[in-house]
Amino acid sequence: MKSETLERRLQKRIARKRGDVFLRADFEDLGGYDQVGRVLRELVKKEQLLKIGYGVYARAVKSPISGKPMPPKGLATLTEAVARLGFKALPTRMEQDYSSGRTTQVPTGRVVAIEGRLRRKLGYNGINLSFERA
Repeated sequence: MKSETLERRLQKRIARKRGDVFLRADFEDLGGYDQVGRVLRELVKKEQLLKIGYGVYARAVKSPISGKPMPPKGLATLTEAVARLGFKALPTRMEQDYSSGRTTQVPTGRVVAIEGRLRRKLGYNGINLSFERA
C-alpha cells in the first residue's frame, strides 16, 4: 500500500474544514515546519490557497472579473482571519456613524476595529486591512 503525500493530506484537511481561513498551526501535526511551508507555497502556486498574511491562508476561488485568485467571501474573509488570530472585530467609528445616520459616506470595509493590538499585515491582491482600536 502506497503512503499518502503530505500535499494530499493537507488538501483533505482543507476540504474538511468549515471556515475559509487556515493558520499554519492547523497543519503542524502533519509534518515538519519546513515541509508544511513548502506544501502550502505549492498550493498557493496552484491557486488552491491564497496567502493573506504571515502564516495565514485562505481558500481561493477565481475572480469572475479579473481571473485572479481571491477569497470566496472577499473582505469578510479577512475579518474571519482577524477572529482566527484571537482578536474580536467590532464596528469601526465610520460604520457606527453610518448606521446612526451621522454620515452618508459608505464605509469600505477595509478598516476593522479590534480590541487589543494587531501588528500583522492582512490582505490579498493589493487590498490590505487597516486596524483601529475599539
